[in-house]
Amino acid sequence: RPPRSTQGVSSAASDVYKRQVSTQSTWGLFIPERKMPKNYVNCHKTWNAPKRPYERERLSQELKYVGLYGLKNKKEVWRVQYMLAKIRKAARELLILPENDPRRLFEGEALVNRMMRLGVLKEEEKRLDYVLGLTVPQFLERRLATKVFKARTAKSPHEARVMIYQRHIRVGKQNVNIPSFMVRVENENQVELASESSLTGAKNGRTKKLKLKGKTKAEQKKEEVPEGDQEQIGINTFQYLSLIHISEPT
Repeated sequence: RPPRSTQGVSSAASDVYKRQVSTQSTWGLFIPERKMPKNYVNCHKTWNAPKRPYERERLSQELKYVGLYGLKNKKEVWRVQYMLAKIRKAARELLILPENDPRRLFEGEALVNRMMRLGVLKEEEKRLDYVLGLTVPQFLERRLATKVFKARTAKSPHEARVMIYQRHIRVGKQNVNIPSFMVRVENENQVELASESSLTGAKNGRTKKLKLKGKTKAEQKKEEVPEGDQEQIGINTFQYLSLIHISEPT
């Protein structure tokens, strides 16, 4: 049915009536409004796939980064590129503003100080212009896996990655099992083997415990088989080999 006239009604009451009419179904039933629940999902984009997947130069460059820095896959390269793009975008937006703008002074200094703490900018490069010149290898050099390899703790970047995953490395007093952990300048000299790691000799690993007991895997398997069964296995093996020798053509 057509809605009633809203003349002579206050504006607040009129708005309520219009809202009620708009929520009526085709059968004239009143449907109360429902508020949407809050979205507490804290998922954000961390990488961008390339728009052109088959560029020869880009493919060879990414493959070089994966091998040189011991990366798991090319997604780690894309993650660094995405982070670098966001940093450059922030620097460009600040450089457009006048030099005396309070936002440029405050946010620009904070951005430059953050890059200096990460170690990608030097003391003489304390300007926003140098932020635009940052590259992907500068960030890959600050990874924990790269620092472990450069400190000669591991023989290769891939071995350094495995050591970090197995919690053999600590930064300061904290054990770190993330190879992409960005090492700050103040923590650069605190990358070392964890005190409870088996590589330091303080704690024996699984293989070393067996060796100290004087039992190898083969000896343990032999102990699991009874002596009578061992003799029977030896007889069957001898008979099998003799049959093969007889069946061979001369």
